[in-house]
Amino acid sequence: MMWLSCGSSAPASTQTTGIKYRALITNNVSAGTLAAGVYILNDQNDERASGAAISAGNNPGMMVVTPNLTLTLVFSGIGTQASDDQLTIVNNASEAAAGKLTLPGVTESIVVSPDSSVAYVAVPTAPVTGQSPGAMEVIALSSATVTGQADVPAVHYLAINNSGSRVLGFSDNSDFVAVITPSQIGIGNAVTYIGGPGVFDRPVAAFFSSDDSTAFVLSCGAECGGTQASVQQYNLLTNTLVASVPACVPQPGSNPVTCATGSLPAGSVALVNGSTMYVAGTPPYVGGLPQQPCTGETTASQSCGLLTIVNLATMSVVNTAPIIITDGYHDRMALGANGQLFIGAHTCTEIAQPVPTPVGAEVRGCLSLYNTLSTAVGSAPANGVLIPPANGDVTGIEPIALRQVIYVVQGGSLGIYDALTDVFEYNPNDPNNPGQINNLVGQFIDVKSIDF
Repeated sequence: MMWLSCGSSAPASTQTTGIKYRALITNNVSAGTLAAGVYILNDQNDERASGAAISAGNNPGMMVVTPNLTLTLVFSGIGTQASDDQLTIVNNASEAAAGKLTLPGVTESIVVSPDSSVAYVAVPTAPVTGQSPGAMEVIALSSATVTGQADVPAVHYLAINNSGSRVLGFSDNSDFVAVITPSQIGIGNAVTYIGGPGVFDRPVAAFFSSDDSTAFVLSCGAECGGTQASVQQYNLLTNTLVASVPACVPQPGSNPVTCATGSLPAGSVALVNGSTMYVAGTPPYVGGLPQQPCTGETTASQSCGLLTIVNLATMSVVNTAPIIITDGYHDRMALGANGQLFIGAHTCTEIAQPVPTPVGAEVRGCLSLYNTLSTAVGSAPANGVLIPPANGDVTGIEPIALRQVIYVVQGGSLGIYDALTDVFEYNPNDPNNPGQINNLVGQFIDVKSIDF
């Protein structure tokens, strides 16, 4: 017998900040008087709440808010031998940890049931007796305990359907998708597989039709060690492929290889808005390395990524010209106010400058803004891209309800963007530092709004 996890509950504090509209931000370092934990922000006036951070492990990072907004799940783990791999359940009303448990490894994907009672956690390195590591842990949020496990080798990402009756699991270096039936875990055949080579190509995500009969599956392709990115419409009732967005068709004589109009070049992350899917990725066409030219941009970067707009009703690419964004591995995307699409990546081409930055010098990191509107917004042209002058990986993006701002965690710092101008917001509480919050110091990872 092997213990995979342990859990405990902690009493909730009766003292709260009294703030009506809050955001939580994770700080993963402790130094001097600075403590790692979850800080509370007033997201209507961009102020940090007074008081200590909520304790949530040694290195709190990724957060997930339950659908009913009552709880926030915080994962602490950095993939080293000293990693605590702790999942903390924060009660949003009491602003305190309501429970915690130790996972059998690092996770980058957590989904929650529609009724907010159960969390499903992908742990690709979870030890499993008699087979390769990898499992989806089932966690009862009321008791902070593991109540079941579905063994799926190397499962890295999860997607849950609208009813919560199915969870799809996506494993590294695999062309199959695991279809997990939560109600069958522990009592029957809870895991079956669909797809395979020739159907999917390193799938990483899925989106569901309103009746859950269809999944739109995003395959990462070459960027994830496969061959060709794709978006495919898959009927989950008949277990058949319905339609596919055209795969990359190389333009004649192009060097490096570029895709012809109407085909999908790359995709590691996607966002669906109605019948429109926005897909971001970096095409690695030459020797497995990114070689997408930054056509139309004035930049010192030698490679860029691409944003592709897909009409899911017709399974066709909408944009007739390449939409150039930063390179890197894209894994964050959010549609903010005023039609502004924020796209975040990590390990992109960084262009840094000395401080103070020379006038006119380029500064570039892993954040791209796409203006979905047919009119200009600030310096972003209609249906055009703006690369903000900020360095660092993007680890958190959160549009703020009731306002025209978006919180972005980039390079360990929180930036506040004004969606009406696509620049850092002027904060009267910290007028000398646009886009910043006074007295907010740390190495920040993720940010979530919990009242909307």
